[in-house]
Amino acid sequence: MGRAWKFGDDVDTDVIIQGKYLVINDPKELAKHVFESIRPEFAENVKPGDFVVAGENFGCGSSREHAPLALKATGIKAVIAKSFARIFFRNAINIGLMVLECNTDDIEDGDELEIDLDRGVVINKTKGKEYPVRPIPEFLRSIVEKGGLINFAREIYEKEVGAC
Repeated sequence: MGRAWKFGDDVDTDVIIQGKYLVINDPKELAKHVFESIRPEFAENVKPGDFVVAGENFGCGSSREHAPLALKATGIKAVIAKSFARIFFRNAINIGLMVLECNTDDIEDGDELEIDLDRGVVINKTKGKEYPVRPIPEFLRSIVEKGGLINFAREIYEKEVGAC
């Protein structure tokens, strides 16, 4: 279970991590600056297992991979939004950050949430409600569960090489 950190529509990658920090390659260092321009308290107060919750078009703007990397390094469990910018969605999956689409209108900042991927729901413990999520293809879920595309591909390669 984790806390919801609620944001609005059209949260762009420059709001997630400002361009001036793109010279930093250490995800843990990047995490110290997530949402710095709009919620300066976020990086200091977010806890492992918390959730970023937003409206439409989360991750729009630049295609920088730093944005999902920085979010993942904060320890959040997932980003839950009504919709995602396509490149952000794929970058998040590729680095092993869970992204879920559902109606977030009823989720408020501070609500306690859980996700049940097997049932395909976000559970709002604060309100006693459940919200269905858009189904995630099994291969994308596998990539996230393996920690990203590189780990996923490495495992396949090791199975193939070991089978020869």
